[in-house]
Amino acid sequence: MKTGLKLSLLGALLVAAGFAYSQGPMGGQCDGMAGMQGMQGMRHDRMGKMDPARMQAMIDKRNANLKNQLKITADQQAAWSAYTDAMKPGAAMQNHQRPDPAEMAKLSTPERLDKMQTLRAQHMAEMSAAMDKRAQATKALYAVLTPEQQKLFDAAMMHGQHQAMDGQRGHKSGHGPMANQQG
Repeated sequence: MKTGLKLSLLGALLVAAGFAYSQGPMGGQCDGMAGMQGMQGMRHDRMGKMDPARMQAMIDKRNANLKNQLKITADQQAAWSAYTDAMKPGAAMQNHQRPDPAEMAKLSTPERLDKMQTLRAQHMAEMSAAMDKRAQATKALYAVLTPEQQKLFDAAMMHGQHQAMDGQRGHKSGHGPMANQQG
């Protein structure tokens, strides 16, 4: 291979690597949540965590919009309240922290691996329990909705899933039944 061609390929590779590095992880986004419906404009601290008060305000606004759109009746209020309570992150999920590095440094490598596996299993069990609680509350709410409300709920939930996926790709979708209520 000629030297000029090698240098050209090496230069192109360095330019591409520099561009990729300048974009940061995930194309310059703070995290995969950045584009979720109603989550634009969230403040993040240096560790990428969202301001809990702002996040709760956005969730409350989204829930109020959905409740209004569904026209939840007095008979459905208990199921709606159980649903919104189940959707709140639990204390264990909000306060999930990495192990203390000083404590981990005292352990041997096999002990650290065992500790990490134990912590991961505990965290996964907490996440699974929270998901089960959310699924049960969602099914209970869905059961008391009218067929028309169910269609609206289905559309809103699919729209929210698309928003989350678009946010991970760096897009913002403007469709769906709740698109005109964002802001």
